[in-house]
Amino acid sequence: MFANRISNLKPFHFVLLTVLAALFVTLPETTAEEQGFSSMFNGKNLKGWKASENVDSWSVKDGMLVCAGPRSHLFYETKQPFKNFELKVDVMTTPGSNAGIYFHTTFQNEGWPSKGYEVQVNVTHGDPKKSGGLYGIVDISDPPVKDNAWYETRVVVQGKQIKIWLDGKLQVDYTEPTGKLPNAKQPGRKLSEGTFCLQAHDPKSVVYFKNLRVKRLD
Repeated sequence: MFANRISNLKPFHFVLLTVLAALFVTLPETTAEEQGFSSMFNGKNLKGWKASENVDSWSVKDGMLVCAGPRSHLFYETKQPFKNFELKVDVMTTPGSNAGIYFHTTFQNEGWPSKGYEVQVNVTHGDPKKSGGLYGIVDISDPPVKDNAWYETRVVVQGKQIKIWLDGKLQVDYTEPTGKLPNAKQPGRKLSEGTFCLQAHDPKSVVYFKNLRVKRLD
């Protein structure tokens, strides 16, 4: 009986049924793209994270990490440091706000992190270094994202190579030079290993983070 029903379908209905069947077949492949990633944020509280100075600059609201307040850095707590990795973070800035995402860093009680690199988070803040840049190393002046809208920051570190994408658009493809510091004024700005941290930049900046996940590539 089912075979008879199929044979009686109009051509359009048959094509539609075929397309839907194909979509269901390809769904596992789409899901597989996220395999190997570990969630870094439970959407409920700051468990697994440790804030430096001005801890009240961080809060959780509606499944989002919110930074709003004086300078503070929120460090991801991990027993095993990260070296080669792929990081994905959804970010939303508000007008005039500044923040950052550090990698290969380590906890420090106060000040700007002296170890590791920073991926800039800034669409319309006065700092000319904008979102998607590798701060002070490969700077971006015109990011393909806007305030008050979510965008995905993706960072891949493999060996000496650093790549940064915003919403799938490659912004940085940088290979760290061998034998010399990328930034002589900041000797800690180099590839090594470590953890991640988020930056609350200043009291006037309000930035949101969600869907933080990471995959080791070692």
